[in-house]
Amino acid sequence: MILLSPVAAIGRMTLGFLAMLGEIAIFAGQVISHVFRPPFYPREFLHALMQIGWFSLPVVGLTALFTGGALALQIYAGGARFSAEAVVPAIVAIGMARELGPVLGGLMVAARVASSIAAEIGTMKVTEQIDALVTLSTHPLKYLAVPRVVAATLAVPVLVAVGDSIGIMGGWAVGVHRLGFNSAAYIKNTVDFLESWDITSGLLKGAAFGFLVALMGCYHGMNSGRGAQGVGKATKSAVVSASVLIFAANYLLTELFFS
Repeated sequence: MILLSPVAAIGRMTLGFLAMLGEIAIFAGQVISHVFRPPFYPREFLHALMQIGWFSLPVVGLTALFTGGALALQIYAGGARFSAEAVVPAIVAIGMARELGPVLGGLMVAARVASSIAAEIGTMKVTEQIDALVTLSTHPLKYLAVPRVVAATLAVPVLVAVGDSIGIMGGWAVGVHRLGFNSAAYIKNTVDFLESWDITSGLLKGAAFGFLVALMGCYHGMNSGRGAQGVGKATKSAVVSASVLIFAANYLLTELFFS
């Protein structure tokens, strides 16, 4: 029995993880099924769009700016070993558009938005506001989850596009003012090597990441425990699960887009 206890613990953890995945899949299906069915709540949607999109822009922009600059320095240092410093503009642009822009933008939104959504909805559950919605014949999933998920799915690609532009600009600033590149040549190399599919694939990743971020925030918020401790645990779980799902989805989408 003592020897089997670690195996039993692993089995319980595995079954619990699979059960949670099933619950998340069912929750996602319910959210998607309500997207195109009335009633609609445009005020909630616009409020979520402002909170998720506009107010996330500063942190996404600053993250992209410093990432683009650091990426240019690292690529230059690595390329100098093979006399390939000229690849800096192309790799900075492709790296930001394909990977770093969507992933870092998604993670910043996850840290800011998933936690906020989970805390807000979790607090509503603790204070019985969700029960009040049911009493008023308002579907909680329709009123709370759908506007936030749709807003995040639409807003994060825009944030990714802005982040890509700022990140490439950060690489240009470092390349021209720190590494001695000619400005016109740097811009020309960026335009010549960056393809439309590089940008499109990053925007599609951004839409998927936005969906996952809002979905995790709503799921953990609506399933939070009672009291302040339950809300805190839901907030932590929302950020962690959204971040892990972003990395997993990024790999799967990269395999799909570029295999």
